[in-house]
Amino acid sequence: MTVQYTAQTHTTGGRQGESYSSDGNLDIQLTPPGATGTGTNPEQLFAAGWSACYLSAMGLVAGQHKVKLPAETAVDAEVDLVNTDGAFSLEARLNVSIPGVAPETAQAIVDGAHQVCPYSKATRGNIPVTITLV
Repeated sequence: MTVQYTAQTHTTGGRQGESYSSDGNLDIQLTPPGATGTGTNPEQLFAAGWSACYLSAMGLVAGQHKVKLPAETAVDAEVDLVNTDGAFSLEARLNVSIPGVAPETAQAIVDGAHQVCPYSKATRGNIPVTITLV
């Protein structure tokens, strides 16, 4: 095993705080989901990270299928913060668009990406996840 990269952040104040990375590339205000004003929340950050990682995994799998992903390829991620009788959890949906690629090939890319994406691996069996080719 070789560590490829280590992200380092410092966060204070929880959902009403701030977070920044050790390299200075991330410096954000945090707000609770649905709050007005500036800032983002952990669910949005998770959705952005997962969708970016998943799209890169799709590129890897597409190459294995000798397919070039169109520039318009997109992943729309939805991450729900769920409260069930005071117990919080997450649920997620990834809606994937690969315009111009045959549906069976596109589905093979989507399925393969879910097997290799580190975020997909981390969530598999831990939260409900639905991936839909749209």
